[in-house]
Amino acid sequence: MPIVWRTIDICMSKKMATCRRKLLRTVRLLHRMSGTTPEAIVGSGTEGRGVATMPVTAPPDSLTKPMNFPLKTLMGPGPSNCPPRVLNASALPMLGHLHPEFTQIMDEVKAGIQYAFQTGNKWTLCVSATGHGAMEAAATNLVEEGDVALVCENGLWGQRFADMAQRNGAVVVKLQKPMGTVFSLDEIEKGLTEHKPRVLFITHGESSGTTVQQLPGIGDLCHKHACLLLVDSVAAMGGVPLFMDSWGIDVMYTGAQKVLSAPPGASPISFSDRARQKVQSRKSPPRSYYFDMNHLANYWGCDGEARRYHHTGPISSVYAIREGLARLADVGLEKSWEIHSACAKMLHNGIEELGLELFVKDEAARLPCITGVRVPEGVNWKQVSDLAMKDYRVEISGGLGAMAGKIWRIGLMGYNCTPDNVRLVLRALKHGLEQVGFKTRGGHEK
Repeated sequence: MPIVWRTIDICMSKKMATCRRKLLRTVRLLHRMSGTTPEAIVGSGTEGRGVATMPVTAPPDSLTKPMNFPLKTLMGPGPSNCPPRVLNASALPMLGHLHPEFTQIMDEVKAGIQYAFQTGNKWTLCVSATGHGAMEAAATNLVEEGDVALVCENGLWGQRFADMAQRNGAVVVKLQKPMGTVFSLDEIEKGLTEHKPRVLFITHGESSGTTVQQLPGIGDLCHKHACLLLVDSVAAMGGVPLFMDSWGIDVMYTGAQKVLSAPPGASPISFSDRARQKVQSRKSPPRSYYFDMNHLANYWGCDGEARRYHHTGPISSVYAIREGLARLADVGLEKSWEIHSACAKMLHNGIEELGLELFVKDEAARLPCITGVRVPEGVNWKQVSDLAMKDYRVEISGGLGAMAGKIWRIGLMGYNCTPDNVRLVLRALKHGLEQVGFKTRGGHEK
């Protein structure tokens, strides 16, 4: 029996990790033998076993080595570090994606999202994608050819939704404000009156501009003008007060990797009855089959009918977000809001004590989950961030779009939102600044 097949036969009765090591050692050993090629190794004695006779390239050497994943404190705009309970959930054994045990977990996820969003919407579920996928799902379901979409743009996410809405045939009109500022009710009502949109998009937590948009009253204005309110709360949900039903929000989504402190890949989204009726009365089906909410609502058990196969859900990601939602429920929404507010104020005070300037001038418009800090004149933002990573293993991110190179963005979300992490990121920032010659005023040790 050829040596490779003997190794494979032995491996069949042992753990998979041992099998992989034995096989890789054997292949590498025989590759080094003079004149021996991979096809020569597997070609001898394999006739009749269904083995291909075409030449096969050697496996990449990088896959024979362990992954490199140093422990880092992720204090940027996301992802956040995951608590042990979330990481442990990600490693649980597979279930079939329509097994009753797994659909029970899906139901628990739905209930957790309803709690986090403060909604009773039946169409509440997770999109099998990152937050961008949830945005795409909202766009492709709500927007039809010729619909006017009014987009409130004060940063990157308004730009992204406008792009998606146009791709779905919408006539996009923008209300634009500079990054670091937010919209007033008067500005929004003027846009609704003038443009008569079917959908209004607004970002709750604009991570690129580090602002939080006050939402009360916007839903009432939208409904007065026969318009649906769509809210992106990826960077805000769980960190600031949020009441989807009471505030008249028709569609809202968030991501797993922010305050929920779970890996990206399963993104909560919810549709009001008004929004559901809009989707179900479309003249044409949504352009995306994968994100068609009619199918997803059935797959997630939201329509009262037997669940049908739509796609294979990301089993491990659902386990993880279930635990992220359970953690939020254990802390409690009101307590979570308090923690994020207190840690943000601690960070803001520390930033100013270092002699730095906060990007958002209006205190009421500052997003507790992500803080913008102006880069001082003559300082290279990346050098400072690189030093924080090199010497403290702390991530501090730069700006996006118009603020690229002009601000740092520091995240305080979920599991990472602690006073100890505030002190750590201030030390790392102070160290980086002083290493590049900027004289700080101190005060970060408090």
